[in-house]
Amino acid sequence: MARENFNELLLFLAVAEERSFTKAATRLGMAQSTVSHAVRQLEERLGLRLLTRTTRSVSTTEAGERLKQSLAPRIAEIEAEIEALLAYRDKPAGTVRLTLSDHAMQTVVWPKLAPVLKDYPDIRLELNVDNGFRNIVEEGFDAGVRLGESVEKDMVAVRIGPDWRLAAVGSPAYFAAHGRPDNPHALMRHQCINRRHLSSGALYAWEFGRGGEELRVRVEGQLTLNTSEAMIDAARLGYGIAFVPEDMVSAHIAEGSLELVLDDWSPYFPGYYLYYPSRRQHLPAFSLVIEALRQQL
Repeated sequence: MARENFNELLLFLAVAEERSFTKAATRLGMAQSTVSHAVRQLEERLGLRLLTRTTRSVSTTEAGERLKQSLAPRIAEIEAEIEALLAYRDKPAGTVRLTLSDHAMQTVVWPKLAPVLKDYPDIRLELNVDNGFRNIVEEGFDAGVRLGESVEKDMVAVRIGPDWRLAAVGSPAYFAAHGRPDNPHALMRHQCINRRHLSSGALYAWEFGRGGEELRVRVEGQLTLNTSEAMIDAARLGYGIAFVPEDMVSAHIAEGSLELVLDDWSPYFPGYYLYYPSRRQHLPAFSLVIEALRQQL
């Protein structure tokens, strides 16, 4: 195949991975018609149908799936080699992709990495906020950020944040109308703002502990959300009790828009860790990110 036709292979791979011409075009920053035309040209040149198109979806044919499985690892290898070549430049450069929760991003990662971007303009940083668990190897991330207890044993784990805890909070108006729970079981009689894990689809069971006793309480309420910011806003508006990171609501507690309950039932636990595969060969940009996150622990 002529060298100039490799672009068609890249466009086909994007469509096959996204299962959508529209999403592939958005990912590539191109017009959908351009992507569609290129894939059609590739199919005509090969004399094979690679994609099955319907009004609602796009899927690979048997030949298309074989081509996709052949192309994907080779393209990933080429991209990795290009990233490795950047190590020969005078300044750290390249893209570093991290997956992390909204709380980890706001309280630990972004405050430490924002100055890095200003000092090293050739570094590109992609922060993918997702409160679920992601497979960093399969999904092409350089590293992830999780609580220490959640890191797989075959990963390198670097402590990057202090101990912290979750706090049960509600508005003064809510507690005036419904009373204050004096133990975790009393939450069953209250409107609570649930959190749903995106990866598992399950609702988070609130975890408490005191004097060696540990409790997991499954609460109920009108609202189910998946970000701490949304839960905090809902609690401030009086929609119920939220269970959120204490450092995200400390200012609201200080000003009186939220009140803390079950303080003695909310223990601290080890903070965030950066984790990545042990076999990873560190490029300068990634090493710089590690060192920046380890500082000021």
